[in-house]
Amino acid sequence: MKQLLFLPSFLILTAMSLLADSHEPIKGYPESVREIHYPVPEDNSEQPALFWKPEGDKKAPLLVAMHTWSGDYKQAGGEAKYAEWCLQNDWIFVHPNFRGRNSTPEALGSDLVIADIRAVVEWAKKNAAVDESRIYAIGVSGGGHATQLLAGRMPDAWAGISSWCGISDIAAWHRQTSDSKFERYAEHIEKALGGPPAAGTPELQDAMHRSPLTWLKNASTVPLDINHGVKDGRTGSVPFSHSLHAWNEVVPQNEELSEKIIDEFYETQKSPGAAPAADPLYGKRQPVFRRTHKNTRITIFDGGHEIIHLAALNWLAAQRKGQPVNWNPPKFADLETTDLDTESGK
Repeated sequence: MKQLLFLPSFLILTAMSLLADSHEPIKGYPESVREIHYPVPEDNSEQPALFWKPEGDKKAPLLVAMHTWSGDYKQAGGEAKYAEWCLQNDWIFVHPNFRGRNSTPEALGSDLVIADIRAVVEWAKKNAAVDESRIYAIGVSGGGHATQLLAGRMPDAWAGISSWCGISDIAAWHRQTSDSKFERYAEHIEKALGGPPAAGTPELQDAMHRSPLTWLKNASTVPLDINHGVKDGRTGSVPFSHSLHAWNEVVPQNEELSEKIIDEFYETQKSPGAAPAADPLYGKRQPVFRRTHKNTRITIFDGGHEIIHLAALNWLAAQRKGQPVNWNPPKFADLETTDLDTESGK
């Protein structure tokens, strides 16, 4: 170890990075998925992620898969299905930690979270043959919150973002989960902010900075597919009104849903408009409400706090940067696994 002290610093950092990368199997993931560490210039840190790339030099899509609110980069379940899709279809897979569970100041949509995602996308470009016209992000619940932030804060990076059951307003979700069976999420928010986001406090300003609603006005150029189950907020922890408010921030004023419509929709769970056409990618969890404006779509479907993997991944597969959004894609592929349709996110 003493000899390392005489090496140039960049060689020491390289050696540390190589030593940190693990070739051990990751529980719940295909064997070829491995752990990597990548540099984040903003705080001179090395951050972990799971990674897989196909063999050869052929350009391939990159899927940036975001973990849920209480998860981290080794979270399996639905996140492993993202990896399975990539292995089956020769996509590049990366599952970053983005500072882990949303209960610390460094996590919960912080500037470091955005820095982490920028850095891991650049790392992937240097270490795999990324088709830069096909870089996608996907996530549910806390991952839905993160993907909405990415749409607003990194709009030029993405060919498509699929966001499911996301938290669009941190302060509102704190109020909604306080003194409820989901109180632990309010506690996480207070730990991350340093206190409750009450009116007139620095914590409220911080909550706004970490909330997609503050940034989604920048996302009108991003192919953004926002989805939420109509039962969420009752059988799940995030009221589907969060996604309706997210829609409002992206689209022009004449396309917004009024507060009255949003409140009545949430209270009654009855669509304010005619039932949309059936969508075969949604299987048994068909859309009950759907609106589209240029690059943005909102779908409220017959489900709860969950993601429909086939709908999300097949839609992403049809998107190309610089081309019009394809809102009616054919089925590109199935997932060769069990329990295809849904996976809860927390």
